[in-house]
Amino acid sequence: MSPPQEHGSQVPANLTETQLLFLDGSYQPSSDGTTFTVKNPMTGSVLYDCASASVDDYSAAIDNAHQAFQKWSRTGPSTRRMVFLKAAEIMESYVDGDAPELLSQEVSATKHWIKVNIHSTAGLFRETAGLATHIKGEIVPADRPGTMIMVERQAVGVVFAISPWNAPVNLTARAIASPLICGNTVVLKPSEFSPKCQNLVVRALTAAGLPPGCLNFLPTSPERTPQVTEYAVKHPKVLRVNFTGSDRVGRIIAGWASTVLKQCVLELGGKAPVLLLEDADIEDAVEAVVFGALANNGQVCMSTERVFVHRSIAGEFKNRLVGRVQALKTGNHLQDPEVSISGLFTPASAARVLEMVNNAVEGGATLLTGDLRVSGPNKTIMAPHILEGVKPEMDVAYKESFGPVMVLFEFDTDEEAIALANSSDYSLCASVFSRDVFRALEVAKQVRAGSCHINGPTVYVEATLPNGGTGGGSGYGRFGGMAGVEEFTERKIITMAKPGMKFPF
Repeated sequence: MSPPQEHGSQVPANLTETQLLFLDGSYQPSSDGTTFTVKNPMTGSVLYDCASASVDDYSAAIDNAHQAFQKWSRTGPSTRRMVFLKAAEIMESYVDGDAPELLSQEVSATKHWIKVNIHSTAGLFRETAGLATHIKGEIVPADRPGTMIMVERQAVGVVFAISPWNAPVNLTARAIASPLICGNTVVLKPSEFSPKCQNLVVRALTAAGLPPGCLNFLPTSPERTPQVTEYAVKHPKVLRVNFTGSDRVGRIIAGWASTVLKQCVLELGGKAPVLLLEDADIEDAVEAVVFGALANNGQVCMSTERVFVHRSIAGEFKNRLVGRVQALKTGNHLQDPEVSISGLFTPASAARVLEMVNNAVEGGATLLTGDLRVSGPNKTIMAPHILEGVKPEMDVAYKESFGPVMVLFEFDTDEEAIALANSSDYSLCASVFSRDVFRALEVAKQVRAGSCHINGPTVYVEATLPNGGTGGGSGYGRFGGMAGVEEFTERKIITMAKPGMKFPF
């Protein structure tokens, strides 16, 4: 079956054409005509203008979504499932369309990261489609004679979703998939750095038959973002908020939501630890650490940032790790498609990461590899850096770097390694390496993290898993599988009493 065709009048024809808002099933400018520029992070050149949604636009989108909810929430599971299955097929077709150029130009995605975004999104759509018939309730025994008690899972209404730029297609799909399959409608705020990449998700679902108003797409300029975000979070018709991004912004959103007692799902920062016990397979560990630390240049919330190595194997591990990292190709992906490490998402980000490394070196840390500089036409390219001898009070020891940086520590006992891993405010994910999997399992159970992988990288996720942190800087709530269903539905108690019942009064 060939995928449905997109309507040319609704989809921007090329990368340089203005990106519009998507409201109630159609693309349109912002209510006051305001736009902002989206730039190529590698070159600094302007790619295109993007409509900047105003508070009035958000108000209209929320009203549209609320209206659409009345019908979408009553559709059968087969209808919702077919939309997502078709969207998966359409998404995969984008690999041969404009998706590679969009991802390359907007977020400096390498060939590998482009494929990961598109194919994992198609997989997420298919897994989400399978949830349609698993949104179930239960019948509860009643003590009162002549009474039947049912507990049904119902969609909550309008969901306000905010998705980031670093995996712009996949994380946008994740932000909206569970809410939509449950029968909710969504107002989506994409990142100002990657509107067209994130609009791929809107395009696929719309072409697959998602009704107007169910998904509204409102990119917003940085200047307007605080105002419209607070407005949407506090709006009485918005009944859930989900956000993936920095812990700094997550805390602000959680604060706004708390004033109106509104439930949030927040996946925030990470400082993922890897623990190498003395019997670890060093070769496997090196491969996993390199991938976990440097996939997408370390710009993943699950990125490996701290590596705790048993003192007895530290020397061999360091030598192999440094050699493996130095063999990677770093450079401008626009000039050389085969590079593994390309530019960070802004010059400011590269400068911030480099400052963390420089401060550590000036404070006495040892640089095992790295050139202590940024390069490229827009100063966004940064080679991988590995540090040891880092003190606990140094920023790079406890703050999320979100860049190609690893910090190595040594330990003598399992208990010491666990305590070091748990010393961070972040609790998203971790890994443990040991040939004794039962010993590794005992350690994994004691590491405070939403997920802990044995003999595998920290960067690992599947659409069916209940992904998320355990509080603190990594946030709370869960995306994925039935955990996502639980987040975006409410238990509704419905009872039926036998006619003619008498009640004591």
